[in-house]
Amino acid sequence: MKDTDLPRSNFVRDWISADAASGKYGGRVRTRFPPEPNGYLHVGHAKSIMLNFGLAEEFGGKCNLRFDDTNPIKEEAEYVESIIEDVRWLGGDFGERPVYASDYFQQLYDWAVELIKKGKAFVCDLSGDQMRESRGTLTEAGTNSPYRERSVEENLDLFARMKDDEFPNGSRTLRAKIDMASPNLNMRDPVMYRILHAAHHRTGDQWCIYPMYDWTHGQSDSIESVTHSICTLEFEDHRPLYDWYLDQLGVFHPQQIEFDRLSLTYTVMSKRKLLQLVQQGVVEGWDDPRMPTIGGMRRRGYSSQGLRDFARNLGVTKTSGLTEFENLEYYIRGDLNKTSPRVMTVLRPLKLVLTNYPEGQVEMVEAVNNPEDEDAGTRSVPFGREVWIEQDDFREEPPKKYYRLYPGNEVRLRYGYIIKCHDVVKDPDTGEVMEVHCTYDAETRSGQQTRRVKSTIHWVPAAEAISVEVRLYDKLFNVENPNEAPDGQDFTANVNPKSLEVVHGKAEPSLASAQPGDRYQFERLGYFCADKSSQAELLVFNRTVELRDAWAKLQKRS
Repeated sequence: MKDTDLPRSNFVRDWISADAASGKYGGRVRTRFPPEPNGYLHVGHAKSIMLNFGLAEEFGGKCNLRFDDTNPIKEEAEYVESIIEDVRWLGGDFGERPVYASDYFQQLYDWAVELIKKGKAFVCDLSGDQMRESRGTLTEAGTNSPYRERSVEENLDLFARMKDDEFPNGSRTLRAKIDMASPNLNMRDPVMYRILHAAHHRTGDQWCIYPMYDWTHGQSDSIESVTHSICTLEFEDHRPLYDWYLDQLGVFHPQQIEFDRLSLTYTVMSKRKLLQLVQQGVVEGWDDPRMPTIGGMRRRGYSSQGLRDFARNLGVTKTSGLTEFENLEYYIRGDLNKTSPRVMTVLRPLKLVLTNYPEGQVEMVEAVNNPEDEDAGTRSVPFGREVWIEQDDFREEPPKKYYRLYPGNEVRLRYGYIIKCHDVVKDPDTGEVMEVHCTYDAETRSGQQTRRVKSTIHWVPAAEAISVEVRLYDKLFNVENPNEAPDGQDFTANVNPKSLEVVHGKAEPSLASAQPGDRYQFERLGYFCADKSSQAELLVFNRTVELRDAWAKLQKRS
């Protein structure tokens, strides 16, 4: 990461700075980013990635990418690979390889045996429903399991037999023996291990018991000598449990610090809900450009620098809030404006014929590649008698304050000439305008004239244009908080039915060399990215973001 990517001052940074200055942990700083490989990372994880990796780098430390792979039923190698790609794309440096909670399965098992020997853990035969019933409520204490007072010898025997595959799924668990009357429900004899006969993506069939996250979390941090375990706020109530485990084992004790997680308007962040969108076919996959996943945003055309800028400028507090989606778009747009070459593309083509331009003549006009980059240079675009323009740039009967093309009016063709409309050709059956006929003023070529008109429109040459498919993406949900569905309906009731529109347009020939992932500004239309589905015979582009915040303006008008 660059210096400009490092987190701004916040209470987490100040805490680490104070620890480093005091010599705590020998002045050493180590953090970790511990995703569960049960789905793709989303934009909320980008905030955590920037915070963990950025702070480690700032203080001369290291950050581990550690997979919390303790639930083989939900985890897949595909998710592991996508997470590694996303973290690296965002600039996270985790060394030669990530680490895995499954690397520590034997150590976690040995420590569980140690707690049993200390009388701090027991094997319980209660079913999941029975355990929930005995747990109590926020105002009422729970009740002890009838198996809580098993002897150390019996617990050791049963736990070993659990490991050796003697019992069916769900028949027994290993629980910590803490306090069923604790006001913190997490301390009421939580489950440490469950029996789960499922192949693991790394360990295969080696294990049939798997540790719970709360048992794995703190011990994995301890094994890796993590100094500052930075978590989101929902783990604050779990911290006393993590501390209890570490204290009972007498091992290295990291400092856990909680901060607010990212919530975006018009977006859901729950992996369960994102998986539902994929499984129900609402989107085409985890990397659908409408998804808030990092993979989806990368495919849509978001730049890693734009996402880093967004994440760096988010507040890091103890208070959960809602960030406007437009804030994210602001930083994406800001980076793309500096880095994206300009091209001319017509999304809804309308033929324009210059009736006084010599037939068969083609001249080359020079177009600026990026006015924000002096070194970007120019490109040549062929110009001739027939060009394509946007349908919206012509009106036979213009509304008030319409300055674009209409009969009798003049406009400039971008990088070209001033033209004047004198006629239209219509479909005799539908009355639809098929062609616009104009004359051009040969003395008004761009850069060689002084006469001005009120409007400039873009175009592409009809003969040399290439065909493109353009996917116009909008927000996936049409309400600010999609989690609040009306009348008890599922959150999918808030899906925006107009989140995707596909059009087939024409583009200037320079775009023929576009490769998947290449980003452009389509002049006057927005920022677009070549999609991975592009073929030589048909390029496909995704709209990344509009030139301005059109959504907010539309909402105000409505």
